[in-house]
Amino acid sequence: MQPTLDPDTLCTWIGRHETRTDTLHTGPANLMEMTLDRDPVLGAGDALPPLWHWLYFLQSARISALGRDGHPAKGGFLPPVALPRRMWAGGRFGFAAPLRMGDTATKTSTIKDVALKHGRSGALCFVTVRHDLGVCGAPAFWEEHDIVYREDPKPDAVPAPTPLIGTDWDMTEEITPSEVLLFRYSALTFNGHRIHYDRAYARDIEGHGGLVVHGPLLATLLIDLAGRVMNGAPARAFDFRAHSPLFDTAPFTLHARRAGDTVTLAAATPEGRLAMQATATF
Repeated sequence: MQPTLDPDTLCTWIGRHETRTDTLHTGPANLMEMTLDRDPVLGAGDALPPLWHWLYFLQSARISALGRDGHPAKGGFLPPVALPRRMWAGGRFGFAAPLRMGDTATKTSTIKDVALKHGRSGALCFVTVRHDLGVCGAPAFWEEHDIVYREDPKPDAVPAPTPLIGTDWDMTEEITPSEVLLFRYSALTFNGHRIHYDRAYARDIEGHGGLVVHGPLLATLLIDLAGRVMNGAPARAFDFRAHSPLFDTAPFTLHARRAGDTVTLAAATPEGRLAMQATATF
């Protein structure tokens, strides 16, 4: 299928679905623990931490079937959007029960929406994918994943600054990203997107200021922080939205503020500006 921006063609992808099954072996989770500088203690029967399902149900394609960015070429399950750059824009979750190490789980993915828009930087296309995960027919949680496709940046493009996050937070943590951290997370999620490991591509083709910290990794760090604020209570809902990328060139910060059963969260640039916002409900 040739890439296109014809809305009638792209909307024919709405409703397409696929189902994958995977056994939640302890190996990837233990490697993730060490990637986050923790001892590998998760074992059979333990609850999989929230958003760590991204370590499973991995998708791949032959090298010859990849696009310029290292992702599988569009036009299979995802619509053939004729825009070269793609990023995670955000997501929403509703949790019913935890997945557990050793479970054989099923993930059903459905294209929920395709929307073409025009923004400050040019044409945009938002694709929303719904994922339903469960074990033996019993639901564990649902996820809605927003992907944004966009044009290459203009040579003189200057991103608009995001708001300052302020200082009214109950907890703040500093994260020092590194090439090794980004490589490990890319490897664990089998993410071939070159913005996370190919500095020349990230800088010269997609216009970034360094290697890009994965949106899913930021979301995982934020919900982990929220769980610690709530003393390990299980989350009932979580949503996040990306505002600007973070890079491996300097430390960034995570922030949390509790109000009853809700934790408001933010990831901030080294200058204290909003990179990702999130809310967790317990």
